[in-house]
Amino acid sequence: MVHSIKSYIKFLWNSKNEHGVHSPFVFDLVTKCFYDSKSHAEYTLLKNYRNSLLENKNTIEVTDFGAGSKVFKSNTRQVSKIAKTAGISTKRAELLYRIVTYFQPTSILEIGTSLGLATSALSLGNPKSKIITLEGCSNTLSIAKNQLQLQNLENIEFVTTEFSKYLKNCQPNTEHYQLIYFDGNHSKKATLDYFELLLPTISNETIWIFDDIHWSADMEAAWEIIKNHPKVKVTIDTFQWGLVFFRREQKKDHFVIRV
Repeated sequence: MVHSIKSYIKFLWNSKNEHGVHSPFVFDLVTKCFYDSKSHAEYTLLKNYRNSLLENKNTIEVTDFGAGSKVFKSNTRQVSKIAKTAGISTKRAELLYRIVTYFQPTSILEIGTSLGLATSALSLGNPKSKIITLEGCSNTLSIAKNQLQLQNLENIEFVTTEFSKYLKNCQPNTEHYQLIYFDGNHSKKATLDYFELLLPTISNETIWIFDDIHWSADMEAAWEIIKNHPKVKVTIDTFQWGLVFFRREQKKDHFVIRV
């Protein structure tokens, strides 16, 4: 908690809005997407999806995995409580929807489905996209799959797997995902492992979104390494998320943006 407070104060001190952005690419993204204040019809669908989970009082066994597919935590939890604490917030779901709508990626990878709150935003942002979503816990993935299908979101492939194992196994034939949302294992080692494993898939239009970059000192250290990687051109720190772009035509730059 103390770390988060200190990090947020530092973020506020360094952050800017669109008036402090000199890059046309980032300026357009901030003004036309981040700060888009229109009330999109899809926001109601996102809200309905969230409410359906918050009203679900069933309990399930939740299993989290560490490195090498080793179970390091397993407990019984109520679906509604998972949705309250582990899922993406309403504000972030709407922003994720806007990002997908803005860039219109046709191939999306999500690392960490949980109950599918972010998955629904990814799907609604571009219903014509192909989404692969990975989750280690089969019980939470089952809830997400059922709820997403009830919402008629049918452009999603669900995979129960340990993340590193999946990424290593699919590497030789992996797609060039245009957008990857990293919301799985929030540790420095795991984050950097995923980063390195997926680097061969990047193209000029690739967008990566890392969740919880200020969650711990280790995650902040991972974010600094990612920012400084020679293949990374533009990064945007929104405190909750770190956005990464590999656009060759952009000069290397880093932005801290309030959203």
